Amino acid sequence: MVAELSFLKQIARVAAEQTLPRFRNISLIDNKYQTGFDPVTEADREAEKAIRRLINATFPEHGILGEEFGGENLDHSHVWVIDPIDGTRAFISGIPVWGTLAGLTVDGDAVAGLMAQPFTNELFMCDGEASWYEGPGSTRRLETRKTRELAEATLFTTTPAMFKDQKRVAYDRVEQSVRLARYGTDCYAYAMLAAGFVDLVIETGLHPYDIVALVPIIEKAGGVITTWDGGAAEKAGSILAAATPELHAQALELLGR
Repeated sequence: MVAELSFLKQIARVAAEQTLPRFRNISLIDNKYQTGFDPVTEADREAEKAIRRLINATFPEHGILGEEFGGENLDHSHVWVIDPIDGTRAFISGIPVWGTLAGLTVDGDAVAGLMAQPFTNELFMCDGEASWYEGPGSTRRLETRKTRELAEATLFTTTPAMFKDQKRVAYDRVEQSVRLARYGTDCYAYAMLAAGFVDLVIETGLHPYDIVALVPIIEKAGGVITTWDGGAAEKAGSILAAATPELHAQALELLGR
């Protein structure tokens, strides 16, 4: 394995110490944008600081790229890519579909990852060899379900409003082909895909810290995750995740028309 599950759990713990006391108890919300709304909270900043301290103390030779405080030692072979609260809009709305993301890249490839949802006490982890769930009632290996036809698939996206112009046309082609579409689940949707409850996740406008941690979790659970042009998901941007290679190929074809 390339990352000990015990260390991923430490990341989840130090982040939760900052996020949980502030969840549904928001004292301060800032807006990153002068036009529009991109919220950031004290919880985002303090959780990222805690994760950085832990990584720096344990792996001083590793680099870090974080949403709130940028990059350090990004020229190193091992780089952690972290988002202390993915789904800040859900966080400030009191909805527990946000999560703490931490992914490890080696020479640019995502090899291990964590998605932690502390309010529901759930961990979705990949140590480089397998993906694991730990939460209420069970600890088990994650495995995607074997849906192979779009007509039988469940599709998640955070909101169709994220797709503009031709991307919206392409997304709509896929949504019109599936059995069920659901919205508003942020990183939790990818976790549910790895856990076998969701078949497709389609999004756009993502940054590396939004997706890197989720790539190995999905891949080691049996799924496929790429950009819309079939490239490496670590590049971020427009992302397609699927439970099976067959489903991925069908959705990719519709997105590319």
